[in-house]
Amino acid sequence: MTQILIVAEHGNGRLNPSTAKCVSCAQSFGEGTIDIALLAADVAPLAAEAAALMGVRRVLTLERPENAEPLAAVYAPQVAALAEGYTHLLGPSTTFGKDLMPRVAALLGVGQISDVMTVESANRFVRPVYAGNALMTVEAPAGQIAVATVRMASFQPAAGGGSASIEAATVEASLPSHTRFLSRTQAKSDRPDLQTAKRVVSGGRALASAENFKLLYGLADALGAAVGASRAAVDAGYVPNEMQVGQTGKIIAPELYVALGISGAIQHLTGIKDARTIVAVNKDSEAPIFEVADIGMVGDLFQVVPELERLLRAEHR
Repeated sequence: MTQILIVAEHGNGRLNPSTAKCVSCAQSFGEGTIDIALLAADVAPLAAEAAALMGVRRVLTLERPENAEPLAAVYAPQVAALAEGYTHLLGPSTTFGKDLMPRVAALLGVGQISDVMTVESANRFVRPVYAGNALMTVEAPAGQIAVATVRMASFQPAAGGGSASIEAATVEASLPSHTRFLSRTQAKSDRPDLQTAKRVVSGGRALASAENFKLLYGLADALGAAVGASRAAVDAGYVPNEMQVGQTGKIIAPELYVALGISGAIQHLTGIKDARTIVAVNKDSEAPIFEVADIGMVGDLFQVVPELERLLRAEHR
């Protein structure tokens, strides 16, 4: 029987949706137990949120001042100690998980399986390779804990309504002295988070400048969408790199993805292939983005975007 421990991701006093998706992945293992490890300086509100996820047996909390910021060097020894006795340790394939889980695997003396998208058995998994153009089946060695990151685009969030127990845990772990938190700088926005948004509007190099990129914000607001960008737009300096969608940026799976002036390079398509509906607007009728788009429009985005925004706002009056 599997015994799975999930490392919770959180920020700004809320549980990140990636945790609920890891629970869904854990549920696909079949019979077994699912626990959540929650590290924070103040666990109370987060623990209640985690305990409400359906299928979770218990939430193990590690509350200490050093856990106020998600530093991988600080979290890793605590998670490794807490993982003793479990058959599987799961974390999200987000920036948080990609930073933390390899350290934990190294401390446990095992390899890590990255980007799990399908669970075939307790030790057999499917993950994408070659920018998502091929799938690889991998097996974790029997008799040792399997450490893996879960591909967020491949799983729906677990439902609420659960009633897991909440238990304060204690571990003996030596925290590093060479790593300390200095400061955090992050962009503030009223728009949804790009990684978890149900709707996303993205722009490409065709916008030609940072000033022109602002054209997308009105449309995004009308749709209640997050705003993303292609790597070309980021490299050109139109927007910061946290807005990049693609293999070297964020891999997302929104219900609606609107690509404006994006040609459709393979690394970008890797990041959006799991979107339910893709809408593309491009002047080039031969742009690769049209091969994956559900709805395509050949046209000038500088004319199309304002008209789309006008129609959307008129409809919601």
